[in-house]
Amino acid sequence: MAKTAEVAKIHITRTKSGIGAKQNHRDTLRSLGLHKIGQSVIRDADPVTLGMVRTVAHMVTVEEVR
Repeated sequence: MAKTAEVAKIHITRTKSGIGAKQNHRDTLRSLGLHKIGQSVIRDADPVTLGMVRTVAHMVTVEEVR
């Protein structure tokens, strides 16, 4: 059996409201699973997730999980 590479994880916390934000930013936050300010999720640091985080970087904080 081949060993699978361990995928890096990131901890994403919502810090700002979506009121007045573009619709695609609100949709991206919802896709990440962030519904309320202060809510956090841990996700794999794959290209799709990193792209979503880049879209709403002004509304979230990101930390690497070790």
